[in-house]
Amino acid sequence: MIEEQKPSSTGSAKITPLHSSAEDNLRYIRASMEASSSFTGISGLGYMIAGASALPVTWLASQQASAEAWFTVWMLEAFFAGGVVLALTARKAETQGGSLWSGSGKKLMNAFLPTVGIGALLTLALAAQGEFAWLPGIWLAHYGAAVMTAGAHSVRIVPLMGALFIMLAAIVLLAPVSANLLLALGFGGLHLVFGFMIWRQYGG
Repeated sequence: MIEEQKPSSTGSAKITPLHSSAEDNLRYIRASMEASSSFTGISGLGYMIAGASALPVTWLASQQASAEAWFTVWMLEAFFAGGVVLALTARKAETQGGSLWSGSGKKLMNAFLPTVGIGALLTLALAAQGEFAWLPGIWLAHYGAAVMTAGAHSVRIVPLMGALFIMLAAIVLLAPVSANLLLALGFGGLHLVFGFMIWRQYGG
């Protein structure tokens, strides 16, 4: 009787198609490049819109009869301006073939959100106690720190904008100057100037 020959286990190794291996390599290279590159999707147009909206809001807030009403005006501005910048930045990143939520964009958001979150927590705590006088300095300082840390993953001029926000925070916290004026210079003026620079140099 002739015994049936069984195939050798050494000859049954799975062969990976060449094109599959190449696709895996390309995905790895693309992911590595995204992780190491700077995020250039920051929207200069978004910053300019935010800055332009902050100027009339500064005047409107200064006309309010109570600190609570002043606070409400600025909170509405924060949600509007933040939403505009976020939406336009996400759109610009997509037009560049990337995403705000992956690669360098994710690094930027991870650096930005914790500091802004702490500022929001302090804002809620102080507002609940009716302590509004410290809020302009807290807003400028925490936003500036968030922009500086996030800017390490973005274009070079972004950290400079953050540093200037912190400088305005120091002035409003330590010197007898108008808080509304410093808010206008920061959220209005700096956003307009740096937004224009980003728009000109990096598009969108």
